[in-house]
Amino acid sequence: MVAVLTRPGPPSPRPVIAVRRPRPGRYGPPGPAARRREGGRRLGWAFIGGAAALVPWMWMLAATMPSTATVPNWSAAWVGLDAMEAAALLGTGVLLVRRDPRHGLAAAAAGALLAVDAWFDVTTAAPGAERTVAIALAAGVELPLAALCAVLASRALRPRGAVIDHEMKDRWQRLVGSTPDG
Repeated sequence: MVAVLTRPGPPSPRPVIAVRRPRPGRYGPPGPAARRREGGRRLGWAFIGGAAALVPWMWMLAATMPSTATVPNWSAAWVGLDAMEAAALLGTGVLLVRRDPRHGLAAAAAGALLAVDAWFDVTTAAPGAERTVAIALAAGVELPLAALCAVLASRALRPRGAVIDHEMKDRWQRLVGSTPDG
C-alpha cells in the first residue's frame, strides 16, 4: 500500500511518499506472533484433553488398586521427595537473596512439592498417633509454607510494566550529547 502524505505547514512542492507494509495475517500469511499464539492455544487444548483423559483413569485406579502394597524402595522415594523439596527451597532462598525475579519459578516448584509431601504424609500414615503427627506437620508446617511459596510465585509472575535500562539510556545520551532531562 502506498500513501501520499503532505507535511503540515506551508505547502511543499514535493509530496512525501510513504510505503506501508500490510500487517502479517491480514493480507498475507500469518506472522510469527500469530503462529505462536495459535500454537499456544493448541497446546492449551492438549493439556485440557490430557486432564479429561485422566478422569476415567483415576476412576479405574480407584476401583482396581489394592488398599495395601509392599514397596521395596519406600525410603528412597521419601528421601528423594525431601531432597527435591530442599533443593527447591534452597533455590528459592538464593534467588530471593539475589533479588532475582526468577525466584517465582523455584517457589512454585517448592510449593507444589510441599503440598504433595503433605498429601502423601497424611494418606500413607497409619491410623492413630502416626496420622495425628502427619496431620499436625501438614497443617502447621508444610501447607503454610506451600501457601507462602504460592504467594511468592504469583507476585513474581505479575507483569511489572515498562523497565527503563538506565545504563543504556546514559550511554545513548553520551553518544548523542543530550542531557538527562532532554
